[in-house]
Amino acid sequence: MSFSRRQFVKGGITAFTWGFAAPQFLSDLAFAQGGGSRNLVVLYLGGGNDALSTLIPYGDADYYARRPTIGVPANAVLQVGTDRGGNILGLHPALIGMKQIFEAGKLAIVQRTGYENSSRSHFQGFDIWGTGNPNDTSGAGWLGRYLDSLPSPVDPLVGWNTTRETPKPLQARTIGVPSITSPATYAFASPNGAAEAAFERTAAQRISSHLPADRPHLAYVNSTVQAAMVTLERVATVAAYRPSVTYPNTGLGSALQAVAGAMNRQIGTKVFWVTTGGFDTHANQNPVNGAYNTLMATVNNGVVAFYNDLKNQGLLDSTMVIVFSEFGRRITENGSSGTDHGAAGIMMAFGGLVRGGLYGTAAKLRQDPSNPGLENSAGDVRYETDFRAVYARVLDDWLGANSVSILGADFRGNAPRIL
Repeated sequence: MSFSRRQFVKGGITAFTWGFAAPQFLSDLAFAQGGGSRNLVVLYLGGGNDALSTLIPYGDADYYARRPTIGVPANAVLQVGTDRGGNILGLHPALIGMKQIFEAGKLAIVQRTGYENSSRSHFQGFDIWGTGNPNDTSGAGWLGRYLDSLPSPVDPLVGWNTTRETPKPLQARTIGVPSITSPATYAFASPNGAAEAAFERTAAQRISSHLPADRPHLAYVNSTVQAAMVTLERVATVAAYRPSVTYPNTGLGSALQAVAGAMNRQIGTKVFWVTTGGFDTHANQNPVNGAYNTLMATVNNGVVAFYNDLKNQGLLDSTMVIVFSEFGRRITENGSSGTDHGAAGIMMAFGGLVRGGLYGTAAKLRQDPSNPGLENSAGDVRYETDFRAVYARVLDDWLGANSVSILGADFRGNAPRIL
């Protein structure tokens, strides 16, 4: 009977709150893999981010005609220049720190990313972006397949998920990615006193050390427990990390501070997953004091703190962050001063070696069914760059992997040169 490691650790290794001093050879492996390696951080904007409120085509009169109450005023946008299609664009006014990163040449914005026949479903859309396959979302995630491709032995902390459940992109066939929402609470848990807890740790270590060849399920459970235990001591060093800047007191700020700490401690992690939600903005999308303004401020403040912390530590050149959501939103505002589920959105990337700038072209927003930049009776922005082309650039040029084998097709020809 086939037994999938992914099935067992879907909820993350956090399910195992056991611990002991890591075997020396595994600790040595972790630090060897961590030293000098490149870090990839994925920041997911959960809920379907409204790309037209993040990067505003403020020179397009149809933008304001179709968004009379939620359009970001032209005099408030943070101008970032003109794309190759001649469209003048600006960032949301709350993204002032990210504009500075853009001006430093370290933030790339890829317009109109998506795929044919956008799902417009939160769950299916997330799984499509997660697997990199609009036609079959039942397999492992694209990052999980990358982790599966790494040579053995693979460190138990090669991936770090900052949310409670392992997201689709990180689900793998052979690798279990731990879910560590807080380094401070990722520890051996016991209701008993210190002495009894120590005995329990020793017992757990002894039990899990047995890997019976004739009982593969038990061997798998025990090996997974060992992997969870090995991570505890190293994660504890992250909890003691003191950043060079003050992070905002938000879930995103805490997650990014933990990621920076893991990089600083060189504990062996190559891929990090971070989520910030609330982007399903069907209502109250007022550009100045509405919910969307708060969302943009949360992203900006967390990203800027993280960027400056890494820069101060000399870690910026070894780090790349990609940002995306499961879809964009409709062009025309709805009756609740919000926007409904749409199609193409934007992807962003930043880091010390990222080639910043505007990539792709903004769609003309005139409400004409023959408009080639729109779809769904001119209700949605049509994609121009396949999102997997950005994945391919990350896999090939940043992680040194083979994007064709991991993604199952060659998307390199359409890949924007963000690196």
